Amino acid sequence: MKIYKLILAAPALLAPLLAGAEEWIIPRTTYYITAEQQKMPDFPAPPEPGSKADRADLSAVFAMQRSLKPGQCERAKMAAHADFENFFGDISPFPAPLPAEAAAIFRRVKTETDGAAADIKDKFKRKRPFLRDPGLKPCLGRIGGLAYPSGHATISRLLALMLADLVPERRAQFLARADEAALDRVIGGVHHPADIEAGKALADRLYPRYRKSGKFAADMKTLRGLLLKSKVKK
Repeated sequence: MKIYKLILAAPALLAPLLAGAEEWIIPRTTYYITAEQQKMPDFPAPPEPGSKADRADLSAVFAMQRSLKPGQCERAKMAAHADFENFFGDISPFPAPLPAEAAAIFRRVKTETDGAAADIKDKFKRKRPFLRDPGLKPCLGRIGGLAYPSGHATISRLLALMLADLVPERRAQFLARADEAALDRVIGGVHHPADIEAGKALADRLYPRYRKSGKFAADMKTLRGLLLKSKVKK
């Protein structure tokens, strides 16, 4: 009888776990800047749910889906994993393969940046487009996490700003690539346009704070020493 009751209860016990299977657990770090420095209480909110701007934001995702060109979704899938190599590997100013020291620095920057973005996501709790309208079929799949701001847009731009400091003459190229990475998230159906613009804005706010960090300055010095001189000018 006890076993029978446990079997009947199992779905109820598992439901919360299954419902949360797509939730993302994002660590918070304070290697470069403090938790207080990562807070942005004045960060702009996403469009008010149901407002004209909000409806236009969601409609833009549908419009993007209808106008997809061959290869766009495949490109978005290739950059689905947000890391330096996926964003900048083919235009990297570093030797190939990426030196281990550089890879470690970029991972550290990403972890801290992801945490700062997650704090804002948790504040606004904007759902991904496909959760708001079942008619949307995201080519990147029904991934977990919240929408605003886009973490991919944030980290791709922040890495681009780092590269622009390291190789100033290629600034436009790096920022353009970050813009492509951000747009891929709308192409993939997992973000609204406002989400990616917010991600870029967050990177623009975070980067000056990182630059004031002694640890960040030390990491940038290390990266500068690892540059492949033949790729500095292009």
